[in-house]
Amino acid sequence: MKRISTVILAILIMVGFAGCKKKTTTEVVDQIFTIRTQQVVAQDVEQIYEYTATVEANAVNNIAPLTGGRIDKIYVEVGDRVSKGKVLVQMNENSLKQQKAQLENIKRTFNRIDELYKVGGCSKSDWESTKTQLDVAQTAYDNLLENTQLISPISGVISARNYDSGDLFGGLPVVTVQQITPVKMIINLSEALFKQVKVGMPVSIKVDAYGDEEFQGKISLVYPTIDGATHTFPVEVQLANSDSRVRPGMYARVTVNFGTSHHVVVPDNAIFRQQGSGNRYVYIYKDGKVKFSQVEIGRHIDNGYELLSGAEDGDYLATTGLARLKDGMEVKVENK
Repeated sequence: MKRISTVILAILIMVGFAGCKKKTTTEVVDQIFTIRTQQVVAQDVEQIYEYTATVEANAVNNIAPLTGGRIDKIYVEVGDRVSKGKVLVQMNENSLKQQKAQLENIKRTFNRIDELYKVGGCSKSDWESTKTQLDVAQTAYDNLLENTQLISPISGVISARNYDSGDLFGGLPVVTVQQITPVKMIINLSEALFKQVKVGMPVSIKVDAYGDEEFQGKISLVYPTIDGATHTFPVEVQLANSDSRVRPGMYARVTVNFGTSHHVVVPDNAIFRQQGSGNRYVYIYKDGKVKFSQVEIGRHIDNGYELLSGAEDGDYLATTGLARLKDGMEVKVENK
């Protein structure tokens, strides 16, 4: 009996071990994560980018004298159109008249000295000294004249007037002239576009004030440096604005077309962003496992993104359970 009991106990232990082994195997099978995948393909993607900007005057000149004084007459009002070379402001002429009288006196003295010098009646040093006085007086007169009659250096429109005739100049510009034919906008492009953008490239512009009406402009300046923090660089866009309809301060949208590129397009749900990082990633499925891959995204197209790098034509990408996946993890695919 004792021998039979021992045999039975041994059999029960073996059966128990077999059951445990079977259970463990089942648990391992149950732990394989199930995902869905989607095959991605490369296609032609239009490289159209839209940027927002504020319209700026092509040039802005604040008109003011170098020194203080009384403003005798302001010839323009806000909104007036002016041409280059037009006299905008007349400052008090008292100092100019005094300087002119002094200049005329030195001119007469120099003419006498010059005649004497020609016949040997005075030394060269006297002649040079008088000539220097004349040059200094002429320069002082020219400077005063320039700051007595204030002239517009550009053609444009008067956008500000800070004084009235008879006021004392107090530091603010007397008037401001803005050149609005053309106008310009500054947009910031991604570093990846630096080699593609060229001066003279056409752009289309929409201004909120005119709804869906399109204006045609061009790239007039590409800044030579890239911002290390944002990885963007400024580009200046110019609009001829011959009819002056577009005004500084208006809100605009600038569209630049860089042609087409042949890139992989992936669905939104295949891309995720790692916590604490601005980088984006995908999981590529192959031979029963997923591989972690960082991607560079381009344009957003319908329900997907253009990929500039990180996945190839024909790859299968995981589209579910991304937060639970790990690099090299074994998975099952169940697509419906």
